[in-house]
Amino acid sequence: MAYRKLGRTSAQRKAMLRDLTTDLLINERIETTETRAKEIRVTVDKMITLGKRGDLHARRQAASYVRNEIADAENNTSAIQKLFADIAPRYQERQGGYTRIMKIGPRRGDGAPMVIIELV
Repeated sequence: MAYRKLGRTSAQRKAMLRDLTTDLLINERIETTETRAKEIRVTVDKMITLGKRGDLHARRQAASYVRNEIADAENNTSAIQKLFADIAPRYQERQGGYTRIMKIGPRRGDGAPMVIIELV
């Protein structure tokens, strides 16, 4: 199997991955479990690659996955606008590997390995 099930049904898993991907694009750094971080790394890299393409079709493909959330309240920009205007131009010269995963230790309670995933 090419993906992790993460103990959820397919609809719940897709919704969680969409939320985490959107949060990472907005905040550029989130704290989550190691297995979730490894899964969202794939989708975040795909979204940034779409942002680097920058055409209308890429924008619509990204908009179909990323949630319609406000990224910056002052400028009233959405997560998609931030992806295409701010994040993607940063990585024009980079050929992949847009995220970094740093381990921070176990979570209190269940001992799940926690990490910080951030944009490079």
